[in-house]
Amino acid sequence: MSTASEVLQAGRYMARGVRQQLIGADYGAYLAHMARTHPDQEPLSYEAFFRERQEARYSSRTGRCC
Repeated sequence: MSTASEVLQAGRYMARGVRQQLIGADYGAYLAHMARTHPDQEPLSYEAFFRERQEARYSSRTGRCC
């Protein structure tokens, strides 16, 4: 039988997976990457990050019928 903390952790994993499917990447991971590897560059705002990910996901013409 699962404990309450295991159920909560599973919920967090599911929520993160849904976010990653919808956005294509996790904004928190992006911020950590930018801080670690590009400290001299300002990271995108969440809104700009979201738009960029949506454009990257849906602008590809290969493999799509429309």
